Amino acid sequence: MKTVLTIPDLALIGMTRGMLGAGIGLLLAGRLEETQRRPLGWGLVAIGLLSTVPLALQVFSGLERPVAKPIRARAPAKAAAAK
Repeated sequence: MKTVLTIPDLALIGMTRGMLGAGIGLLLAGRLEETQRRPLGWGLVAIGLLSTVPLALQVFSGLERPVAKPIRARAPAKAAAAK
């Protein structure tokens, strides 16, 4: 089975991992006040986890998204050649 990942897919996976890591880091760090740190940290963790689920299902199920067929330009009119 072959899993196809595009560059945008890899970027999305990287961003979700980054948000999850930043959220966990905020929850463990003591730099900000707790009233600011905890909601921001839990928000980032929640967004990171919730956005990871559909991406993980796509990668592990091996589903490939349909790729649009390229649009071919029409051949130029040969009106000038008909003269």
